[in-house]
Amino acid sequence: MGMVEDGDEGRLSVGAPKEWAAGVPGVAHALEYALGQTSVRRAALTLLNVNQAEGLDCPGCAWPEPGRRHLNEYCENGAKHVADEATTRRVTPDFFRRHPVSELDGKSDQWLNQQGRLTEPMVRRPGSDHYEPVGWDEALGLVARELKALESPDEALFYTSGRLGNEAAFLLQLFARAFGTNNLPDCSNMCHESSGSALIQTLGIGKGSVSLDDLHAADLVFVVGQNPGTNHPRMLSALEETKRRGGSVVAVNPLPEAGLKRFKHPQKARGVLGRGTQIADVFLQIGVGGDLALFQALNLLLLQAEDAAPGTVLDGAFIAAHTTGFAEFAEHARLTTWPDVLEATGLTREQIEDVHERVLASEKVIVCWAMGLTQHKHGVPTIREIVNFLLLRGNLGRPGAGVCPVRGHSNVQGDRTMGIWERPPAWFLSALGREFGFTPPAAHGLDTVNAIRAMRDGKAKVFLGVGGNFVRATPDSEVTEAALRSCRLTVQISTKLNRSHTVCGETALILPTLGRSDRDAQNGVEQFVTVEDSMSQVHSSRGKLPPASEHLLSEVAIISRLARLTLRDGPDLPWAEFEADYDTVRDRISRVIPGFEDFNARVREPGGFRLPNPVNEHVFNTPQGKAVFTRNAFTMLKAPEGHLILQTLRSHDQWNTIPYTANDRYRGIKGSRRVVMVNPEDLEDLGIADGSEVDLVGVWEDGRERRAPGFTVVSYPTARGSAASYYPETNVLVPLDSVADVSNTPTSKGVVVRLEAAP
Repeated sequence: MGMVEDGDEGRLSVGAPKEWAAGVPGVAHALEYALGQTSVRRAALTLLNVNQAEGLDCPGCAWPEPGRRHLNEYCENGAKHVADEATTRRVTPDFFRRHPVSELDGKSDQWLNQQGRLTEPMVRRPGSDHYEPVGWDEALGLVARELKALESPDEALFYTSGRLGNEAAFLLQLFARAFGTNNLPDCSNMCHESSGSALIQTLGIGKGSVSLDDLHAADLVFVVGQNPGTNHPRMLSALEETKRRGGSVVAVNPLPEAGLKRFKHPQKARGVLGRGTQIADVFLQIGVGGDLALFQALNLLLLQAEDAAPGTVLDGAFIAAHTTGFAEFAEHARLTTWPDVLEATGLTREQIEDVHERVLASEKVIVCWAMGLTQHKHGVPTIREIVNFLLLRGNLGRPGAGVCPVRGHSNVQGDRTMGIWERPPAWFLSALGREFGFTPPAAHGLDTVNAIRAMRDGKAKVFLGVGGNFVRATPDSEVTEAALRSCRLTVQISTKLNRSHTVCGETALILPTLGRSDRDAQNGVEQFVTVEDSMSQVHSSRGKLPPASEHLLSEVAIISRLARLTLRDGPDLPWAEFEADYDTVRDRISRVIPGFEDFNARVREPGGFRLPNPVNEHVFNTPQGKAVFTRNAFTMLKAPEGHLILQTLRSHDQWNTIPYTANDRYRGIKGSRRVVMVNPEDLEDLGIADGSEVDLVGVWEDGRERRAPGFTVVSYPTARGSAASYYPETNVLVPLDSVADVSNTPTSKGVVVRLEAAP
């Protein structure tokens, strides 16, 4: 694959959506991309190391590894991601001499990423349009001076993405709190914060309760608001095993997704030579945002079935012993009306009743979900209603049943476990203070949305980002970019170039770091980091490749050195010791965070260890001491006449904010990302022709409109009344103040738009 020419995506071509995922084409595309980035030898060394017991954890997603692993334990998109990081292309100081920041700011996300690995610390000084080389000591000294010059520690923001390992995440939060602030916004705020909020309220812990073994053993698995074929393809292998053991799958999604139709396992004969495995037994093509109404209808049907045959449908013993609020919930649930449900979901009553019959025939039920639920204004109530659904038949705390939020970053869950949270619980702060001999700040800090507001309003002046691409991951692009540019200092700790490096504060630093695939040695001793997957398994990760540059430091080293310079007058913490030996960090973690006892020994066991989830012991750490039934007001997304509800999503050739190509193979779209997918019947009603050029105009309650220009209409089998388009190109349409209730997550899945003919 050659270098991308900016602004030349190619000519758009649209074919029929695929009817199956993976198989031999998936392998071929992965190898094609890998060999376009690096040599055969480097590709083989990296790929054969991915997700192995002594290998590197794939940064592509947070899906857990099975007990018995294939030699090639990775998916197409994981292979692309690892190859993307292992690229032999390099961004050197000469690159920045040739390209001013103003020029780079006009480049596409894909072009910036394709330039390669960052190699040296760079600084853009006030008034300059170029980054220039800077030594590590000067760069870190500059950051330390700016931090110490702030009027308050709360004028600093410490952002991280899920690429950070547990050790660096623990040190980052320790640094921030020793500095004096809980301003630790992270990518969870924009994706699964609604999951954590709902699960803490109802179950007392913001994590999923199931394991891979549970998923295999389930009688019925709901896959709601997610696209495993693109975002976490190895989930399809697990669902294939569910089907092999006699379980069934219900897919709930506004778009038909190839992976949920049929999966061809590329390492099995039936996936190469045969037809593969049908994954979804039922596909409910739900209207955008209709999931709350669906589960309210299912809960009503369960209550009515219990009325008709008392003692045979609900798990009365479980409800009596382990829950609270059932009577109030049941009274509220009986107010659900079918006209409301059918209008909100776009489904028929027969479809919903068919799924209800499947539920009645299943003793063990799991509900999996992702951002199709969390990024709605009513995302938290929707997940609380799912918990109600599971509680009714005792589908928590027993094998083959439970809640399963599926996270997309490799260690986003681990970062939260390590204390990357702007609202830390009191027990965590107490344990941290006891271990390190200081009093951490108690006042809640800023999440991502509030961090942007603080920068916008001049209340935050230093932004430090560890991993990720803050500018392109956040909503309201114009507001976010202006907010960052108003900072005195912006610092990005990164492996590759992205738009967050071109949106600069008065002074801007790029601090290049080791990638997950790079070998990490401190004082000649090889180190490893640890991660926690979506199912609470903690295991090690070790890179094998020589570092991309001799000038790179690990994230642990960067954070430790910066903390040592900044906190000379603060708590006396052993930062040099932490940098030299990551075991010392893990020793401290083991004494602060429950479940990590004897951390260093247990994580060296093959496969690591699983953190306990009290829900599986029927222990619910809620104020009531029990699982909580909730009453959730019916909510329906409704677009005015002539408008549609837009959801933003990823293409198949994309990881997080970064497109690898301009193609979306499974949806049959090639050559362009500026497309909007609309049901053909809606196009007819709107009088818009397939292939038309339009602007997307977001319409909001405050009366302000936002415009994303230059999109091509693609007739596509979306749910009626809805549309779909890729982010980050459509982030500009989501206002900063349009957030989910309780969680404050941007509402990227529920954007009211109209399509205007392009001028």
